[in-house]
This record gives sequence, structure tokens and C-alpha cells, in this order.
Amino acid sequence: MKLSLRIGSSASVATAAVLLMTRSLVIAAAFGTLAAGIAFVTVRAESSRNEAALVAAWPEVIDHLMSGIQSGLSLSESLAGLATRGPEVLRPSFAQFKATLFRNGDLTEAIEELKANFAHHGSDQIFEALIIAKTLGGSELLQILRTLGDFLRQDLALRREIDVKHGWIKNSAHISAAAPWILLLLLSTQPSTAIAYSTPTGAMILIAGLFMTAVAYIWMNRLGRLPQTPRVFTVGTQ
Repeated sequence: MKLSLRIGSSASVATAAVLLMTRSLVIAAAFGTLAAGIAFVTVRAESSRNEAALVAAWPEVIDHLMSGIQSGLSLSESLAGLATRGPEVLRPSFAQFKATLFRNGDLTEAIEELKANFAHHGSDQIFEALIIAKTLGGSELLQILRTLGDFLRQDLALRREIDVKHGWIKNSAHISAAAPWILLLLLSTQPSTAIAYSTPTGAMILIAGLFMTAVAYIWMNRLGRLPQTPRVFTVGTQ
């Protein structure tokens, strides 16, 4: 509902603004459609940034767990403590874990619930290590967590480096996609341009332009998408 409202309001505002500037309903509708697409892409980008923040928090989670275990806390106490002293973005999920643990008293079940909630390969590795440590005694838990922490930090550093290198290419592509529409908006303030695009031929040109812009954007994002590491620990349960 929130996404639909945001897309609808963006399209409406853009359509009204362009209609006031150009007095052309066809051009205004084209920019309204473009604004709706931009709003949808912006929401998707915010979701990706939130997911990236979750991924970046896992090394800190490992540090908190190691600190708690080294100070004499049990594994369940260390995990429950993340509800108040863990990374901000993860605290609600660990608060739910704490409630589940206190309600059922089953650490494995509570960890499995966390694992299903996050559904990420990095968190899977941490939770599987904790389940194994609980089952087998966990004498090597600290070393396992230290190794996992180093691996996750290296993976994050590599992905950030790739993102930085791809960033300027994506920004250039965004500018290239927006430039023709900015030029159209400027030209549409002239009555002759607005009249030309209000014809059936002009409308077809605008529709083709919207289609090609969408195809180019999707193609660009597909080429720049980083491969996702599979969740290997879910294979046995599927």
C-alpha cells in the first residue's frame, strides 16, 4: 500500500507539473509514467540499501558474541544480549529471538527462527556454527566465530570495492537515460513542440522512448548485478 501510494503521488505530481508547463496532456502523461518508474526504482534501491546494512552488521554480531562468551556468558545469554547491545538494525529480530527463547526454552528452535527470518548466507553460517557448537559442546566455538568474522569482512570489503568501481558507470548510465527527457521537457515549453508531440505520431514516439528507457535501465542493472552466494545450509531442508 505504501509503495502504491508513493508511486501514485509521484506520478500525479509530475503529471500536474508538466501539464502546467507544457499544456500538453500527452507529454504530461509520459513524464507521469516516467516519475512512477523512478519512484518504484527508488523504493527498490532503499530496500537494497537496507539489505546491505543488514549484511554489513554480521561481523559486529560476531564480535559481540565472542566478547560475551569470553566474559563468561552462555551462548544463549550472549545471543539474547544482542537485543539491547547488538547493531541497531538487527535488534528487533534478536528481541523476537529473546522472547521465543524465554517462552519455549529451546535454543535450537529460536536460532532456527532467526535463520529463517534473516534468510542470508552469511547469517546461515553463523547460526549453523552456533547450532553445531550447542550440539557438540562448542570447544572450538570462538575459533569458528573468529574465522567466520574474517571471512565475512573480506567478502564485504571485496563487494564494496566492486560497488565503488561500478558506481560511476551506473551514474553515467542514469545521466544518459535522463538527458533526452530533460531536453524534451525544456523543448516542450515551446508551443510548437507541445503540439507536435500531441499528435498520434508524437505519442507513439513518446511511448517508444519510455519503452527503450525502461529496457536500457533493466539491461544496465542486470549487467551490473553482483552474483549472490547461495544458501547452502537450506538445501537439506528444501
